[in-house]
Amino acid sequence: MKQYLVTASRMKHYDANTIEKIGIPALVLMERAALVTVEEIQRVCPVKQNKVLVVAGCGNNGGDGLAIGRLLMLQGYRVEIVMIGDRTKCSRETSVQMEILSKYGMSVKDAIENDEYDIVVDALFGIGLSREVTGIYAEAIAGINRINGFVCSVDIPSGVCADDGRILGCAVKADMTVTYGFYKLGQILYEAASYCGNVVCREMGINEHSFLGDVPHWYTLRDESGKTLLPARKAEGNKGTFGKVLIIAGSSHACGAAVLSARSAFRMGVGMVKTVTVTENRDVFLQAVPESMLLTYGETADRYEQEQFEASLQEAFSWADAILIGPGIGTGRWAHYLLEKCLSESVLPLLIDADGLNLLAEEPKLQELAADVGRGGRTIVLTPHMGEFARLYGCSISQIKENLLQYPLELAERMHAVVVCKDARTVVTAPGAGEHYLNTTGNDGMATAGSGDVLAGMIAGLLARNMDGMEAAVCGVYLHGAAGDLAAQKVTKHSMMASDIVEQISRVME
Repeated sequence: MKQYLVTASRMKHYDANTIEKIGIPALVLMERAALVTVEEIQRVCPVKQNKVLVVAGCGNNGGDGLAIGRLLMLQGYRVEIVMIGDRTKCSRETSVQMEILSKYGMSVKDAIENDEYDIVVDALFGIGLSREVTGIYAEAIAGINRINGFVCSVDIPSGVCADDGRILGCAVKADMTVTYGFYKLGQILYEAASYCGNVVCREMGINEHSFLGDVPHWYTLRDESGKTLLPARKAEGNKGTFGKVLIIAGSSHACGAAVLSARSAFRMGVGMVKTVTVTENRDVFLQAVPESMLLTYGETADRYEQEQFEASLQEAFSWADAILIGPGIGTGRWAHYLLEKCLSESVLPLLIDADGLNLLAEEPKLQELAADVGRGGRTIVLTPHMGEFARLYGCSISQIKENLLQYPLELAERMHAVVVCKDARTVVTAPGAGEHYLNTTGNDGMATAGSGDVLAGMIAGLLARNMDGMEAAVCGVYLHGAAGDLAAQKVTKHSMMASDIVEQISRVME
């Protein structure tokens, strides 16, 4: 099941739809937000004698905080409330919450006192913050961060940009963030993701009915929802009906890339793999992946040997259902030749990874050929990491990191290809796509040599099983991250190798 990711403006639009067009009053939504937040606080901090500090702003996020404080007080918690800002500028709903507090005899202070608290509720700013935090607000955030208690942020940690995850000068370091309706993009992206703690999304009246035809552009997959994308297997099938992958990978200095790609493709359920690599890799490769067929070439081959190899390559193009090229092939004459052949003499779905991407970046004619092939309707999938993306797009790594939600979409349109932009949060998009995927599985232990080769083999396997290019990329990225999470549990993030990820694919597929 998709989990939609929204910007601040889109969330405000859905909020307005719910209030103005569906007819649920704003104060009702505020009370429901407070109720679900209190439920989450009680789940992790059930001791009702705990001392609670609520730090509220003057906007509706502050109103949520006031309501949360009142409900916690009624549950037996010892609650203190601080409001930061000019109270004459409170929103209408927050002013109502202030009146309710006064009728309960609850006072609202103007500053955080130097005291100890078990729980802190951060309701200073909501998702609409777009400016740098300074002055009394920055002091309040610093005060929250100094408290040695459990911090729950309301909707988003104060100081975090809900659209792109930037830290606007300073931000609250939350242990838990209770967000409403939909996850916000800024909660998922780094560096803000490390400020949000455990993000819990609760439905409080704003849901998919609030779209009114205006569906969000971004989504992610959580829990085990990615498995539902896998193609079904037929009980009467055979190895030829479950897909055949042609993998062109490895060089005399990088046999492991071919091994990891081939093993990963098999783990995705394909029936057959044929690997094209240099002759020097033959014995090592066959010992590592005896299930794969092998086609080798000599980098110093004479004309006759090259003609024989080319004939065998053409047969492989006719045999396969999808092609993967790039892992470990280098950027020399043979690599250029093989990539040009894959682009010009096959119509199969083609995944270009690693050195294949570097060749595209170095050779404008190859890049133009790839774009032409994609424009003609052939499925092309590009899987660059940050460095490869920067070279291919023509920007710096810092620029792509700052424009992670924009540049991959532009490259997909330029190259007429599905683009998998790999980082701590991987983006998957396609030309003309109305929805784009932001991955949330995986961990920093996967930042290890060969991890990308594993992903390339997984996506190629799904392409060979006749999945659509975008679906294969999304499913492969999701499952790759999930396998990495299982590997981290088994061997720890510090000790993880790419082969550990391969070994966990079967568990993910259970």
